Amino acid sequence: MAHQAQNDHSLQHDADNITNPEHAEHHIVSPFQYTLVFGSLLLGTLLTVLAADQNFGIFNPIIALGIASTKAVIVILFFMHVKYQTNLIKMTVGAGFFTFLVLITMTLSDYISRAWGLW
Repeated sequence: MAHQAQNDHSLQHDADNITNPEHAEHHIVSPFQYTLVFGSLLLGTLLTVLAADQNFGIFNPIIALGIASTKAVIVILFFMHVKYQTNLIKMTVGAGFFTFLVLITMTLSDYISRAWGLW
């Protein structure tokens, strides 16, 4: 009976991890890479503060959203470890981020196309 159980287990073994891709080997991120990510997020925060002090006219929200989106991509790729995941997970996250960009584009197109002060 033990031999039969061992044969059943060997039939279920998936060497290529196709059946259970969530059991793939985990990627270890070095402290140096986290330091680089932290530095880039601090730089993005500094850029946000400096951009808030400037008057770019109609481009103020575009610049602010561009900086925020860049920081969001850094967080998604490195802190959420999406960079090291399967293509299906990357595509799922990318679809969510694409939806976010579409909504931001529609919001900005409405904001820019208004006749400010003409009513």
